[in-house]
Amino acid sequence: MKNVLIEGRPGIGKTTLLCRLAERFSHVKIGGFFTEEIREEGRRVGFRIETFSGQSGILAHISFQKGPQVGKYRVDVSQFESIGVASLENALENVDLILMDEIGKMELFSKRFQELILTCLDSDKPVIATVMSRSHPFVDRIKSCSDVRIIEVTLENRDRLVEQLIDRMNHFSST
Repeated sequence: MKNVLIEGRPGIGKTTLLCRLAERFSHVKIGGFFTEEIREEGRRVGFRIETFSGQSGILAHISFQKGPQVGKYRVDVSQFESIGVASLENALENVDLILMDEIGKMELFSKRFQELILTCLDSDKPVIATVMSRSHPFVDRIKSCSDVRIIEVTLENRDRLVEQLIDRMNHFSST
């Protein structure tokens, strides 16, 4: 199965897992993006989006005055689309492996992102993406696709998952 969705509770290590995979797959062309917390004086104030080619921007922040709201954060959908969505459009044409972190509430405010996820999953490129565990109509739809494998990250398995996913992707690319 070429499409893998990684889920798990917040803070369990999904983003770390995806970034470790990117490091280990340095011999192939990788496209996509990851998110990371923005912290000031020890407290989380927002989220940054960064592509595997080095572009970055702010996805959401407590100081934003407009945009859709998730908790105390406002999401900059246009920034996400110009960086994250653009990285996926590029990945469909130019890479061997697509990595996404994450398919979550903030990112799903972009309809272009939702359409592009479906395109990526249907492409011939393998996709590894982190995804929210909670029920959401779009996420439930992609989780139920027959060509998607869902893997839950736990404290017990998170250190082994990098090797397991590398083996899975190597097997896929050799078939």
